[in-house]
Amino acid sequence: MPTATEKQDKPRKLVVTGGAGYIGSVCAARLVEAGHEVVVVDDLSTGHADAVPHGARFIEGDAAETAETLLAEGFDGVLHFAAKSLVGESMQAPGLYWHGNVLTSLRLLEAMRTHGTPRLVFSSTAATYGEPEQAPIPESAPTRPSNTYGATKLAIDHAITSYARAHGLAAVSLRYFNVAGAYGNYGERHTTETHLIPLVLQVATGDRTQVQIYGDDYPTEDGTAVRDYIHVNDLAEAHLLAVAHARPGEHRIYNLGNGTGFSVQQVIDTCRAVTGHAIPAVLAPRRAGDPAVLVAASDRAREELGWKPERAELSEIVADAWTFTQGRAAR
Repeated sequence: MPTATEKQDKPRKLVVTGGAGYIGSVCAARLVEAGHEVVVVDDLSTGHADAVPHGARFIEGDAAETAETLLAEGFDGVLHFAAKSLVGESMQAPGLYWHGNVLTSLRLLEAMRTHGTPRLVFSSTAATYGEPEQAPIPESAPTRPSNTYGATKLAIDHAITSYARAHGLAAVSLRYFNVAGAYGNYGERHTTETHLIPLVLQVATGDRTQVQIYGDDYPTEDGTAVRDYIHVNDLAEAHLLAVAHARPGEHRIYNLGNGTGFSVQQVIDTCRAVTGHAIPAVLAPRRAGDPAVLVAASDRAREELGWKPERAELSEIVADAWTFTQGRAAR
């Protein structure tokens, strides 16, 4: 159900690029529920047509290719999720990422400028920080991305800042940490899965025989790496608040996490408890470049957007993901 904050924001006409993907579909659904007029643009390269929410208009196509014609209709804003996002692939084929992420975003920004689209909410990432020297990580931390994916997202952030200053764009970038969970019929189903919680749940469904733990000698409580998990519905709430709070000529950047880290071992144990499955796990060597702890400082989002995570318990995040996973398996 829409929150009180959402009800106070006036209905707007909005484009959601990548709105057939995991996070984009949840955000598009929440926008529709809040009374906004939503157009989803997605080329379905990684998204799913059945993830486009009822009540949203759907255009199958590339975000950059469609922007010039679509934005000429007149829109109040764009929520930009469309991107390539596999870290390993970004290192092996950087051209795909500089073209698919950066050039696409530049063309979108130009179309927004041409047609006077006043606001942008951009899907950024904690990968812009690289291997941080402190935890929790504030927005003031140095941005030193250690992979091409993070570098392209940081480049887009810089471009957005320039457009806000030069053209009065009202812009917000949201830097996600580890997004998980599901929202009703909208959840995580990637062709190439790299995220821990769905990988562990695939063992419970029988689609994998075991899960790997990459290193158990980190300086953490149980020796496994610690990450910040945020429920996808809490993430969506931040996007709705960002639409309402974006201010002309400003580009604000916010970290989004629940501020509490959970170790790999804790995630596996929670998945075992939620699913009732043993979920075999095997130890593997550390992966190069994996920090011991990545946890967000989200104080700025709390103070300026009035946002706070409402589903911060790991068991609730896993339970929602498991319900979605079981529902997909039953279809």
